[in-house]
Amino acid sequence: MARPDGRQPDQLRPVTLTRGWSTHPEGSVLVEFGATRVLCTASVTEGVPRWRKGSGLGWVTAEYAMLPRATNTRSDRESVKGKIGGRTHEISRLIGRSLRACVDLKALGENSIVLDCDVLQADGGTRTAAITGAYVALHDAVTWLAERKALTAKVEKVMHRSVAAVSVGIVAGEPRLDLCYAEDVTAEVDMNVVCTGTGDFVEVQGTGEAGVFAREQLDALLDLGVMGCLELADAQRKALN
Repeated sequence: MARPDGRQPDQLRPVTLTRGWSTHPEGSVLVEFGATRVLCTASVTEGVPRWRKGSGLGWVTAEYAMLPRATNTRSDRESVKGKIGGRTHEISRLIGRSLRACVDLKALGENSIVLDCDVLQADGGTRTAAITGAYVALHDAVTWLAERKALTAKVEKVMHRSVAAVSVGIVAGEPRLDLCYAEDVTAEVDMNVVCTGTGDFVEVQGTGEAGVFAREQLDALLDLGVMGCLELADAQRKALN
């Protein structure tokens, strides 16, 4: 069965990472996975949350949101609803965990960096695009701190590994990499894989949407995910260079 956009099963969508997309933040990246577009901004604050003061450790966290018309139909802003939805909380926490895996918080010193990931247009894989783009924005923010002699170590020590993420799934019985929305809504198995630039796992989220899945299917999806993350790590390196 052909994919909606004609890709091979193990092929990523076209990936673009545009640094400096927004003027004011210490780091900003517009990340595009095909038609999915997410603006990732990194904001630096001197000091850390009250519960972390005096520890000598920095802090990195993230917030995720989707613009009202990022999808086919308009959704209400969560600020108007008066509460943040469970999905938004879950994705924000995933992004934060993923980014903290690539930062030496001791070397960051008592500085805080908040990554805001705002989905401008959604076509599947918004959380994985957000993680991939936010890493580059975070790297630029850490570089900004280094230029102001605000770190306790060099950038390479603070950002001691890279992190990227990609979706995989089984659609029509076939393992596929980087699902677009049309594939995501029909997938029998849906999974998000977060990896370092050397292929080690940071986090794996997987669900049998339409039943169960076998060990060999899991292995095939993990292999696809690692391959996709390594390609994304290469795109991150090229963007930063």
